[in-house]
Amino acid sequence: MKFVQNVFLLGYMLIVALFFVCGVGLIILAGVETWQALDPRDNFKVRERFELILECVGLLTIAVASLELGQTVLEKEVQRSVNISAPTRVRRFLSRFLIVVVVSLSIECLIGVFQFMHGRPEYLPHAASIGVAAAAILATWGMFVRMNVEAEKLEPHSMNDVMAEDREVER
Repeated sequence: MKFVQNVFLLGYMLIVALFFVCGVGLIILAGVETWQALDPRDNFKVRERFELILECVGLLTIAVASLELGQTVLEKEVQRSVNISAPTRVRRFLSRFLIVVVVSLSIECLIGVFQFMHGRPEYLPHAASIGVAAAAILATWGMFVRMNVEAEKLEPHSMNDVMAEDREVER
């Protein structure tokens, strides 16, 4: 049993490392692309520079999502001995994950609107559908949290356990 736990722990650590490597790689790519967009020696038009910078924002958004997901997996699977069946822990884990997803989708929607507004307005419905998806996820998440409050009342000690784990991890 201990061997299986160690294998899972190594797997989670590999996943965390890959999330962090991907996040840092995207940050580097965004930096290179930002430099290309702002380099006065290149003969780009202002609109082309604007689109390159918007792509950088998209890369950085995905990088933040990758780093945040890596941190979430690290805290949930490596630093804590978590019983994921407790409603409080499930809600907290899903909340962290969905925050990343909703913010990333919202930023991607905004980037899409900026890109397509002047150049290709026929693609605006595609960008809007990303915003609608983000809003639907946010509304569904709110309903989940609201309904989960009742389940937490059945296990008041779970919140105390989670808060104790938080203090332990923060040290």
